[in-house]
Amino acid sequence: MKRICSIYKSRRKNEMYLYVLKQDALSRVPEPLLAAFGPPIHAFDLVLSPQRKLSREDIEQVLANLDQQGYHLQMPPPEDDYIEHLPEELLTRNDPI
Repeated sequence: MKRICSIYKSRRKNEMYLYVLKQDALSRVPEPLLAAFGPPIHAFDLVLSPQRKLSREDIEQVLANLDQQGYHLQMPPPEDDYIEHLPEELLTRNDPI
């Protein structure tokens, strides 16, 4: 089951994305979610199928959410994930503030 999906990024929260079926656009996304998400910026369109791998999301969950609720919200990674990827010297420096 392939789905053509439009992906929007949030102006308010870095690395927050909203996946919707291209044919539905944003029509199935609840108003309160759109209000919290902010004015969406169309990032790109993508063909999704169970065989496709996504870097931060489970494809089966994304497809299920698209079918059941009409959208999938990808949240930003926890801030701890950012810290884990910093070079060691930045984590151990004791520079004065």
